[in-house]
Amino acid sequence: MSDAFDAGWFAERLGNRTTRGIARETGALIRSGALPVGSKLPPVRELAYALGVSPATVSLAWSELRRHKIIGGRGRNGAWVMADRFAARPERHLSVGNYGPDVLKLATAEPDIDLLPPLGAALAHGAQAERLNSYERVRILPELEAAVRPSWPYDAGAFLATNGGYNAIYTLLHALVQPGAPIAIEDPTGLRLLDILEDLDVPIIPVACDRDGPLPASLAKALEQRPVAFIFEPRVHCVTGARLSPERLSELGDLLAGSDALIIEDDGVGDLDDAPRISLGRRFPDRVVHVLSYSKSHGPDLRLAVLSASATIVEQVQSYRSFSAGWTSRILQSATAWLLNDAGTAGIVARARHVYAVRRRRLAEELARCGVDIDPGHGLSVFIPVKSESYALVTLAARGIAVHAGAKFSTCPTNAIRLAASILKEGDVARVAESIALAADPSH
Repeated sequence: MSDAFDAGWFAERLGNRTTRGIARETGALIRSGALPVGSKLPPVRELAYALGVSPATVSLAWSELRRHKIIGGRGRNGAWVMADRFAARPERHLSVGNYGPDVLKLATAEPDIDLLPPLGAALAHGAQAERLNSYERVRILPELEAAVRPSWPYDAGAFLATNGGYNAIYTLLHALVQPGAPIAIEDPTGLRLLDILEDLDVPIIPVACDRDGPLPASLAKALEQRPVAFIFEPRVHCVTGARLSPERLSELGDLLAGSDALIIEDDGVGDLDDAPRISLGRRFPDRVVHVLSYSKSHGPDLRLAVLSASATIVEQVQSYRSFSAGWTSRILQSATAWLLNDAGTAGIVARARHVYAVRRRRLAEELARCGVDIDPGHGLSVFIPVKSESYALVTLAARGIAVHAGAKFSTCPTNAIRLAASILKEGDVARVAESIALAADPSH
């Protein structure tokens, strides 16, 4: 089949020889069935020669199709047709299994619903928001900016309310990053961040971490590849529970001073940890983007995060947003402002912070009793080394417990599981710890 679709075959059928034209017309050939799923595509240089364009033009066209999961493969093995429908899909996020009603679901690091503040009074306040139902594209309500600015880790140039933390990252990367530009990111990292980068089809440069945050030596090596951006969590790591130290942040800043990379700080855990808010924004105000999500601390259905950056960057991000929603609901912005100003809500968040710490500590204690030593860390989850991820997942599933494999959070080989301690109730701790001890090492 592959010989039938050589460079000459494409040259006869592709009339538009621009990057967009090659991607669009090749996609049409795939959708019509003229180029079936499984067909191998000709080498980039051969096709470029046949079309009379540069290899870069063909490579960019293939990148566009690859981003939509229409074609796969690259390098010496070549590319081939994977699917006949354009449907971008967050593979890591959507590959979560359907565990069934009797399974203890500890895969997703989510807040305990019983520990979230009530939203009734906040939403009633939000329904009276300034200029409610106006089509004016408001970047952030003055009320919300006034609520977040006093505790912000630096004096930001401009603020923008977004529809959650991942929406902020997705939007700013699409607005600011050119196709194919490499991006450095902590390893491991949030699986949805990897989904976003893989959808963008950009080279991902992993930066190794320890208990104090990204390793300076690893970041230095990554910066040699001239990434356009570096993404990290400036307080608590959402996967490992590690806490970035101010000293480590300063070391990272020293390295980034010799780079022009965009610095993206993604604080997804927020005030569910009592660590001080830290940022490189004071040091690099023109290229730091700081994102703080309120989903885990105040409610996932608020769908709200706040982004800060220079006025220039915020303008670029807002311009990109104008193609879609244009602004974040004034009701939700005003409701969040009410929650941030409410003393009762602050007490509820503080209690949740304490309960999550107790749950992590209790799991670590029970694991130690079973012969497995871990650092309880911070935030909502724990990251536990295992001998074999597949063995650990199967063993835990057989005992009615669902967790995530470490591989979901990394582009490098891993041997670990990520477990949501935030929703682990006291009555389940002993059973979970005993099961993990069995799953962690097949020799036991």
